[in-house]
Amino acid sequence: MQKEGQIRIPAGCAISSIFSRSGKRIDGSKIVKSIEIMHDRSNGLGGGFAGYGIYPEYKNAYAFHVFYETPEAKNACEDFLDHHFDIINLSKIPIRKNPRITNEPLIWRYFVNPFPTKLADSQLDEQEYVFRSVVRVNDQMPGAYIFSCGKNMGVFKACGYPEDVGDFYRLEEYEGYSWTAHGRYPTNTPGWWGGAHPFGLLDKTIVHNGEISSYDANRRFIEMYGYRCNLLTDTEVITYIVDYLVRKQGLTLTEMANVIAAPFWSTISRKPQAEKERLTFLRNAFSSLLITGPFSILLGFEGGLLALNDRLKLRSMVVGEKDDMVYIASEESAIRVVEPYVEKVWSPRGGEPVIVTLDKSVNV
Repeated sequence: MQKEGQIRIPAGCAISSIFSRSGKRIDGSKIVKSIEIMHDRSNGLGGGFAGYGIYPEYKNAYAFHVFYETPEAKNACEDFLDHHFDIINLSKIPIRKNPRITNEPLIWRYFVNPFPTKLADSQLDEQEYVFRSVVRVNDQMPGAYIFSCGKNMGVFKACGYPEDVGDFYRLEEYEGYSWTAHGRYPTNTPGWWGGAHPFGLLDKTIVHNGEISSYDANRRFIEMYGYRCNLLTDTEVITYIVDYLVRKQGLTLTEMANVIAAPFWSTISRKPQAEKERLTFLRNAFSSLLITGPFSILLGFEGGLLALNDRLKLRSMVVGEKDDMVYIASEESAIRVVEPYVEKVWSPRGGEPVIVTLDKSVNV
């Protein structure tokens, strides 16, 4: 008979990241090794990675990674892309067959730029044009799903354990200055390819450990502004909230964090007057975008990485540093397995973002 303490019940999901402030490009095998050591935190129903700086030869083009359920869906999506974008290159995403990754869809990659005439006719800026095009495909073309659409970056995800997903996508063949990873343990949503993390939109990607009890309120608000939550996973809404607040509303990353993990009113009341007024405005202006429930998230973006816990710090998160490298993960073991001599290790406080960026002199 097993006694209390002999059964390990992990606090759901695993997240990990590696970031080089100097822009040094690291091959994908390291992030796979980091997430693999937290194998028991996931259950094989979703794993994935996001890499930044991985497409230097096409760094000025949007890299669309697409799942297709049928050849007909592929034909419809490609017809749409052909009419709205200049397709610079297209190919299947290289994979390696893995016996533990099954029922894979067709997985294709397109490097594209909007046609100047279409962009001018739309009277939209380039990112809004790409955003609306991606939403149109994902919402209106059954069997086609653009799951990554940023420049010089890409998402790689599947239904499986993350180390098997990394092997499947041959991540050791890619190099980037920033990597995030996720091992999924779904508790109240289905495990499927589209529902695996990371979730991506333009250059932003999210991996998340936790549950969003405010999902319905968050979703109802964000869908008023052209977003569509149809991937059956609560984390999807975080990605859209970040895009809305930062790209559309012009908030800084710190202000965005102060919205989704807003301090308690009792905490705000003790702040200096200017800070109290700022935080009060953000809570009132974007009250429907407060995310409640336990969470730790990693937000990847062009040139940087943000880590954030919920206000009560109900999910684990550890940060480590050595030289120009920053490591953030659910467990310290995931850091030390790739950097045994990490120099500084600490746990961020609840609701306080950790933001790391490339050195100003770095051009990726």
